[in-house]
Amino acid sequence: MDKPSKNVLSVIPLGGITEIGKNMLVLEYDGEIIIIDAGIKFPNEDLPGVDLVIPNITYLRNNRDKIRGIILTHGHEDHIGALPFIIPDINVPVYGTRLTLGIAERKMLDRNNGNGIKNKFSFNVINPDERLELGRFKINFFRVNHSIPDGVGLAIETPAGLVVHSGDFKIDQTPVDGKVMELNKIACHGESGVLLFICDTTNVHREGYTPSEKVVGKTLLDVFALSTRRIIVTTFASNVHRVQQIINAAVNFGRKVALSGRSMINVVEVAAELGYLHIPGDTLVEIDEARKLPNDKVVIITTGSQGEPMAALTRMAQKLHRQVQIQPGDTVVISASPIPGNEKLVARTIDNLFRIGAQVFYTVDGDVHVSGHASQEEIKIMINLLKPKYLLPFHGEYRHKVQFAKLAANMGIPEENVIKAELGERWEFRQKKARLNGKVTAGEIMVDGLGVGDVGNVVLNDRQALSTEGVIIVVLAVGKNGAILSGPEIVSRGFVYIRENMELLGEVKALIKRELDKLSPTQFKGWSYGKVIITRVLTSFIYKQIGRRPVILPIIVECPKE
Repeated sequence: MDKPSKNVLSVIPLGGITEIGKNMLVLEYDGEIIIIDAGIKFPNEDLPGVDLVIPNITYLRNNRDKIRGIILTHGHEDHIGALPFIIPDINVPVYGTRLTLGIAERKMLDRNNGNGIKNKFSFNVINPDERLELGRFKINFFRVNHSIPDGVGLAIETPAGLVVHSGDFKIDQTPVDGKVMELNKIACHGESGVLLFICDTTNVHREGYTPSEKVVGKTLLDVFALSTRRIIVTTFASNVHRVQQIINAAVNFGRKVALSGRSMINVVEVAAELGYLHIPGDTLVEIDEARKLPNDKVVIITTGSQGEPMAALTRMAQKLHRQVQIQPGDTVVISASPIPGNEKLVARTIDNLFRIGAQVFYTVDGDVHVSGHASQEEIKIMINLLKPKYLLPFHGEYRHKVQFAKLAANMGIPEENVIKAELGERWEFRQKKARLNGKVTAGEIMVDGLGVGDVGNVVLNDRQALSTEGVIIVVLAVGKNGAILSGPEIVSRGFVYIRENMELLGEVKALIKRELDKLSPTQFKGWSYGKVIITRVLTSFIYKQIGRRPVILPIIVECPKE
């Protein structure tokens, strides 16, 4: 259902609901739309060959004239990563804080091969102490603590009532940059009366409070003090506070810092230019220069904390990195926790590092990483300050919704006031009442190389079959009258080792000839019918022989001369 009711507020999640990543939320009132965030999700093992997953924006494309702008809560990939793919399509104004927009603009440049974007698209820096008016929506901001600076939450005044969006947050009483979360503003919004609180639920299963980022700084100093050789630290490129603490530790122990990985280099450059990173003038060196320095004078900050196959640390662990070869005795610090779905990749990288002989510190070894998301007690503080009528959990899988509903129930909030929304659902608010009113088009769009949306279920199913069962290619040459002139020749990849299975392949050839001989020349002349016969009989025969279902690809060439 694409049409909203009149004089009501619609809240439509297009991403970030029942999933980690791909955050995008739509608010609509009387023909005006604002969008909160435009993120990506990284593919899991069920999406072979896919680079990124972005939200399906069919609804936004169909209603682009109604859109007043996109508001970014902070600069993480799962909140801004889809911008380069959707802004050229809908071309609406984008609003965010200085660092958030700095990182977003760099991503736009990377996607557009360095072509200028400032004149093409509207990027607008917001002041968190000022109100932004976009049509019927009046947006107030409050600073939050997270694993990247310049994050904000939103208090959105609408004709239907006040909607508060937490952004990704935790309550850090001792943040690295000294900027504590603006709980005073949040309390004021609570006194005004909140219709709906949209809350980050990533850590709703964790009791207590999330530790301060400064805890990591103390651990890093201990690790640096014990290390007598080269130190390699991996973290999320956008975790600017973590990068700052690594640099501080390096300076404290007289080490130079080199950066590895394009995203790490990009974020550090942007953060330093805008004043969010403070780096002494002679601290940073190029990676090639670092190779010439004594091992005990070098720190390398790199990407690859999620075990991504092509990331810098992964290649180092596999001894495939061109510039950095990890040696026995090197110290490697993995200062991040695995995103759900990446656990196996991270474990494999850690195992490879131990095989080389590196000393590896990761999350179970101490406080080398703390989360940027609120735990249960911090979520309770937000709910008590805001006193919302309705709650909508986001940034979590289904289990997070269930846990969030239990937490809310323990605080006296009725279960029916916790909205367990699904992607694309239109939740309408009229006279302080919420109801579900149909769905809009939503889902996932796959990005593979330069292709956006050209990989669907059929292609993915083929890729999975090829990766697990292999392929058999059957090549035939036929004459005009349907007679077989040459073949069938069998080419196999990922199916069986040909030299050890000549008897099986011989049976396959004989079977194909017998079946095709049964066809009349008229039947076989429509050679597409021959392909159907080959595929059907081989699929059945091979499964009966060895229990496999390879992809069967018949190629029939019609020769003009016999």
